[in-house]
Amino acid sequence: MFDLPFTLPSLAAAYKSGTSAKDIVEEVYRRIDSIDDPGIFIYLFDKQEVLETAAALGAYDPARPLWGIPFVIKDNIDAGGKPTTAACPAYEYLAEEDAFVVGRLKEAGALVIGKTNLDQFATGLVGVRSPYQPPRNAVDPDIVPGGSSSGSAVAVAHGIVSFSLGTDTAGSGRVPGALNNIVGLKPTLGALSASGVVPACRTLDTISIFALTVEDAYCVFQCAAGYDAADAYSKVVPTPDLSPVPAKLRIGIPDAGSIEFCGDEAQAKSFSDSVALLEAEGAEIVEVDFTPFYDVAHMLYEGAWVAERHSVIEDLMRDAPEAVHPVTRKVVEAALDLSATDAFRGIYRLKELARKTEPVLASLDLLCVPTMPTFYSVADLEADPIGPNSRNGTYTNFVNLLDMCGLAVPVAPRSDGRPGSVTLLAAAGRDSFLASIGSRLEQLGVHKLGATGWTLLAPATLVPAAGADEIALAVCGAHMSGMALNHELTSRGARFLETARTSDAYCLYALAGGPPKRPGLVRGETANGGEIELEIWAMPKTQTGSFLAGIPSPLGLGTLELADGRTVKGFICETAGVRGAENITHLKSWRSFTDSGSIAAAE
Repeated sequence: MFDLPFTLPSLAAAYKSGTSAKDIVEEVYRRIDSIDDPGIFIYLFDKQEVLETAAALGAYDPARPLWGIPFVIKDNIDAGGKPTTAACPAYEYLAEEDAFVVGRLKEAGALVIGKTNLDQFATGLVGVRSPYQPPRNAVDPDIVPGGSSSGSAVAVAHGIVSFSLGTDTAGSGRVPGALNNIVGLKPTLGALSASGVVPACRTLDTISIFALTVEDAYCVFQCAAGYDAADAYSKVVPTPDLSPVPAKLRIGIPDAGSIEFCGDEAQAKSFSDSVALLEAEGAEIVEVDFTPFYDVAHMLYEGAWVAERHSVIEDLMRDAPEAVHPVTRKVVEAALDLSATDAFRGIYRLKELARKTEPVLASLDLLCVPTMPTFYSVADLEADPIGPNSRNGTYTNFVNLLDMCGLAVPVAPRSDGRPGSVTLLAAAGRDSFLASIGSRLEQLGVHKLGATGWTLLAPATLVPAAGADEIALAVCGAHMSGMALNHELTSRGARFLETARTSDAYCLYALAGGPPKRPGLVRGETANGGEIELEIWAMPKTQTGSFLAGIPSPLGLGTLELADGRTVKGFICETAGVRGAENITHLKSWRSFTDSGSIAAAE
């Protein structure tokens, strides 16, 4: 029991073999005592209370995906009947009910253990801006634990619990993950309800998830996500199961002129090694000038968004400013020098900068960045409480302002033994896509789990299947991954399932006309045909109509026969459409045709 990894698969296996939820709760509290870090929790639930809750679960129920799974929540998130402080004793109130997300996780069978420490009012990326004793970094106590979700990250990294909830406005759900060698999932804004959460910047906040593995973090996200009519910012975000990674990806990274490591050569080498792993998997790496993204990042602590933080604690700042942590007070009181006019100027400026990033993001499948440029020690923050914190946000501050989802993924340790981490970023709604890539990347970047020494096991085998609300769609031309029209799938929330081939009864043509050149797949006689390369994607049914409306004649959708005998909906071409076309069946792939340079010659 003492060595049992608290990952979701390990705990499920233990429960199936007869371990009781009571046994796991006892082990949680034993680990808390053994680690002996009083800075992790602001409010630790009474063990007897948690044991009673565990007993009320009844017999093990695998239909509840989080049955008996212990977790903790950041103390700016409500637990019914418990105090919420946001790390400010003068702000404390007794929560009447669970936050919406906490309620969903409990419905899935999870057990709340306590409420964790944070940078006061979720303002900070370092984890030491708390009137309570800050937690120690789980991996190296000399470095900061990261914030603002410090206690949540440390608890998971020590293996005390399987997962935790943080919040993320400027990177608070990613930086602590990187500093403690765990996963930090920052979902699409609105996917997780903010009901029962003390806001920092209400328009930018989201609950975030820490876990030891990407697969665990995403499973928790699936359980937690859901529309909440009581939250004006809540929205429906698809949470399909993880899929295999597409064969071709265009991944943007900061170029040599804009990448920043603050002189940390070990961090630079770690990032370069991670990028090389992605490239070895077939990804195309595209260097991007990150200046517009940095310009967006600088907006977060200017104008409207500082004023938004001030709106949360305005009364406290006016009536009892001494109750606010000195560094937090210094950051937030900058709002007093701003006007409504300044706020609107900031909003306009953000729109202008976001427009500059749009063509860059549209040309890529995702971004990959260092989670933070370097590491800072507790002593560094004592000497300079502001500078290191700001630099920790180099690659995080712009993300919520641009409405992107993000995933901090642990990779191989740096040359000095400190944790390696990169963050994957994509457009809103692509959380499943990022998690699929992140799950593969964490396998390539071999590392132990958090500070536990536990080994990362292979994830569950991904079954390439469309969900009940999706349709499997085969594409054979420019809609394939890495090609010019793939965005027409990804922008509609489609996800890659698998590569496949048709039966040998099909001919592939490069149709006349253009540019652009288009392929035509025609079923004919087996003697003249061949097995043609396809990619199969899962398209949300709600998006299928708009996709169909854009398919030009002589192309359409029909039923294709695959080499393994299955059938799938996919692109077909009318026979009349091949007049004047070039038969390229012998190449067996549109990608081979484009790679051969034939398109350039034809155009």
